[in-house]
Order: sequence, then C-alpha cells, then structure tokens
Amino acid sequence: MKSFHCEFRSSPPDVLLSDHHISLSASCLQKLCCKAPHPPRPEYDVMCIGLSGAGKTSLLSRLCNEISDGTVPTTGFSIKAVPFENVILNVKELGGAETIKKYWSRYYQGSQGVVFVLNSATSDEEMEASRSELLSAMQHPQLCTLPFLILANHQDSPAARSVSEIQKYFELQPLARGKRWILAGSTMNNMEAVKESFSQLIRLLEEKEVLPSRI
Repeated sequence: MKSFHCEFRSSPPDVLLSDHHISLSASCLQKLCCKAPHPPRPEYDVMCIGLSGAGKTSLLSRLCNEISDGTVPTTGFSIKAVPFENVILNVKELGGAETIKKYWSRYYQGSQGVVFVLNSATSDEEMEASRSELLSAMQHPQLCTLPFLILANHQDSPAARSVSEIQKYFELQPLARGKRWILAGSTMNNMEAVKESFSQLIRLLEEKEVLPSRI
C-alpha cells in the first residue's frame, strides 16, 4: 500500500500564492491525509452444522473464493469470515462425525443464525439422521428463535431428492411452524444460487423483530 507523506512548507518571499491555489492545495492535502475510512460492514455470527459428507466445508470455501479441490472435512470446528456486499458472516462450521455431533450444543451460544447442510443424495438412513439433527437443532433453547437456512446440497446428483420431497420428508411445514426458515437446493456448480440463498438468510438476520417459537 502506498503511504502519503504530508509536509507543509512556507513559500519563499518572492512567491505569491493566489486564493485559488491555496484552496486547491488544501483540498488535495485533505484527500491525501484526512480521508475518512469506509464504515465497517455489520457482522453476524452464524452456526453451520450437518452430517459428514453434506458438503459444508466445500460450500464455505467456495463462498470465500478458496480453492476447494481436495478439501479436508472439518474434524472439530472452523470459523470463516464469509464476505457479502454489505455484510460479513462469521460462520462457525462444526464437524459432522458421530464423535463430534454430541458436542455441537457447546458451540451454540452467541449464534445469530443457523445454516444446516444436508446431502440430498444420501441413503434413507442418513436422511433420517439429518432430519433428526435438524429438528433437534430447531428445538434447542439457544437456536429455536434463530433463522435457519437449510441447504439440500448435491442437487446435481442423479440420486438427489428434490427440495419439495425433502420438505415433505422433514415435515417442515407442521414441525417448524412459527419459525423463520429457508429451504433451498444447492450445488457446487451453481454458487450464484447458493449466494442468493445466503442473501435470504441475511435479510432474516437484519429483521429487528424475532418471531417466538411455537414448537
């Protein structure tokens, strides 16, 4: 980054400066030395959970413009500052292995929103496990009033269940009534759609009024 050094010197006795010259010089010096910093973007702390293989790490890496080839699954937790146009999401991603899931709730405190990623092309057994974990999170005292973004990932797989199928299977309409949630399909091949889903979550985070839990 270039640094600017401002130095004031008096003019020699035989040099006269016009008022216009003085005004112009002062204006240039103000731009160089006194430029106000850009106001900071608001930040929100968001929890990202889901079973192993759902694609949490890869999606977050792509949102941060990181190379996602050969991504190593999160074994504990990691935090990424995901930049958007007017907001920064500090996303705490928790690993989805069986040995880690039982400790998820220890990291819930301070969260302002939740991203739940599921593998829409997985087996019936794992889909049921995802359903159980999502409903457990939605009912947790520290998360139950927060907005949820539910991403049905791997929609480009031939075995993927559609978003409407997942909504019906998870019984979101009756079980999440009164909560603020978004269910959207996602794939690594269409990050613009993923960004739009996150933008919808951001709009929920920016709402001042929080709807009470009715579950």
